[in-house]
Amino acid sequence: MLSRYFFLLAPLAALLGSLFPNLFQPLKSAIVPMLMLVMLTMGLTLKFSSFVQVGSSWKALLLGLTLQFSVMPLVALGLSKIFAFDDELTVGMILLGSVAGGVASNVITYLARGNVALSISMTAFSTLFSIVLTPLILSLLTATNVDVPAEKMLYSLVQIILVPIALGMLLNYFLAAKLTSYNKFIPEFAVLVILLIIAIVLSLNANNIKATVLIVGVATLLHNIIGMLLGYGIAKGLHQDAKTCRTIAIEVGMQNSAMATALALKYFSAASALPGIFFSIWLNITGSLFAKWCNRQDNHYSLKNENT
Repeated sequence: MLSRYFFLLAPLAALLGSLFPNLFQPLKSAIVPMLMLVMLTMGLTLKFSSFVQVGSSWKALLLGLTLQFSVMPLVALGLSKIFAFDDELTVGMILLGSVAGGVASNVITYLARGNVALSISMTAFSTLFSIVLTPLILSLLTATNVDVPAEKMLYSLVQIILVPIALGMLLNYFLAAKLTSYNKFIPEFAVLVILLIIAIVLSLNANNIKATVLIVGVATLLHNIIGMLLGYGIAKGLHQDAKTCRTIAIEVGMQNSAMATALALKYFSAASALPGIFFSIWLNITGSLFAKWCNRQDNHYSLKNENT
């Protein structure tokens, strides 16, 4: 239920954080531990075979990962220049473009009738690669007057990503039978935690949210849409099949906004966390619309084949 209506619940959480900042601001220090919980839930849904199950699709996996860590950071940089963002928002945009794919991408890929195995593998690999690539890309693309603590971020990403996911996978491996009855609650719990993170971040930006809401909202929406369009278009141009094109489009366009938000708050500022928050709202809306479009395309071709 929470996952299905996240696109409505996320703006509501943002509104609550803006209206009642005193309620959520004291929870700022809990954001990183909460994100670790989200990564743990991701690990609980992964198996060690998730990293090797694509088999012959390794070329598609490599293509998707290359686009993930090139298209999204560069588009983020370009949009930041077009909208004349200050250093704080620019760092937030580039950080958003440099993190791994979002965990919601696997669900959207399933709904869009894409290659779920490829989606899971891309999310898993991009998450692991982001430990090194996120601080590296951020250092390369940000202005020289912005101090990027790359080594500290590297350590944090190991702590926030690698350790919880590995623990979740180990629990899934050794306690799979006992965890079966809880599987349907795991994604809902993750969504609930992300909603709380959204409320906290908006409470920290309550004073300046009105001045930036429109421009950041438009920029992050464009970031999401352009990423999906380029992912789909480049994959199609390289003669990938329809399922692969859909999967790459979703994986490239849907960033781990919760990760970007947590890192922005930990190493930069509350304003730098705004792009991640707005992106978390958009990706669920655009992802759902894209999945509906894919289903209509499939139904259209099925009907056409039946008539012929």
